Amino acid sequence: IGADELPLAPDGKAGVERYAQMSGLVEGISEADLAALSRRQLGMIAGSLGLAASFPAHAANALAVVEKRVEVKTPDGIADCLFTAPAKGRHPGVIVWPDIWGVRPAFAQMGRRLAESGYAVLTVNPFYRSGKAPTSPIGVRDEAARAKIGEMRKLLTPDAIERDATAFVAFLDKQKIVDRKRKMGTTGYCMGGNLIMRTAAAVPARVGAAASFHGSALATDAPDSPHLLIPKMKANFLFAVAAKDDERNPAEKDRLRTAYAAANLSAEIEVYADTLHGWCVPDGQAYNAPRADRAWERLLALFGAALA
Repeated sequence: IGADELPLAPDGKAGVERYAQMSGLVEGISEADLAALSRRQLGMIAGSLGLAASFPAHAANALAVVEKRVEVKTPDGIADCLFTAPAKGRHPGVIVWPDIWGVRPAFAQMGRRLAESGYAVLTVNPFYRSGKAPTSPIGVRDEAARAKIGEMRKLLTPDAIERDATAFVAFLDKQKIVDRKRKMGTTGYCMGGNLIMRTAAAVPARVGAAASFHGSALATDAPDSPHLLIPKMKANFLFAVAAKDDERNPAEKDRLRTAYAAANLSAEIEVYADTLHGWCVPDGQAYNAPRADRAWERLLALFGAALA
């Protein structure tokens, strides 16, 4: 396992841009690639970084934290991740599964904020089989980028996620800063909501809390739907559902409630009014700061109770 010290993400738009460059979370773009980008794409990159700068800079009563780039060995290769943890003490581990756009400054910021609240946070690159983060240019979300991600997602089979989750838990348990006497948590955004469920099922003895934010494909008719794994889980759950997602699939939350009740597991499932898919990630156009702050409070409440 290799690790390189990273600077803490500075506040403000200029600081976010500098952090992104120094941390390697913005692709090293050649002059040819830069020339090929449209003005609209460049504007999307700048806008994405600007939105991320609006995210709360620090947690309340923030602990001093250290952030590192790390490489985690899995059965399928080497996963590049960000590890952010308090500088002192021993703390519960947390695995963060990003949305489909992968690891980027917005998730570095969220990882730092969570670490400042007393957690050792591993923000993982779910697409490491296809390349190191960033796996798509920051802020560029056109059809070509979506097509590329679609191909990368094909490698994220249920079995692959189970292998990854087991490796990520093992990595955290080897870190001196992680308190192995306490359960771990996991969070997931968009497609990551599906992955937190698979993580909780893969390592039930270690995962005690899991939170999904505008998660997708959580309870489907597919034979490998993650909700069918609920009997294997031992964690408490939080599902923060986008109102727009609920409009499209109102039955999903009810199917989740029924499955968790049958397993006698605690699951807070709430539809957040006036929210669009992606409302919790600060570099997205759907970001809803007041609703996202409330969801973050519920996350801290879940972790505070289940990982104590």
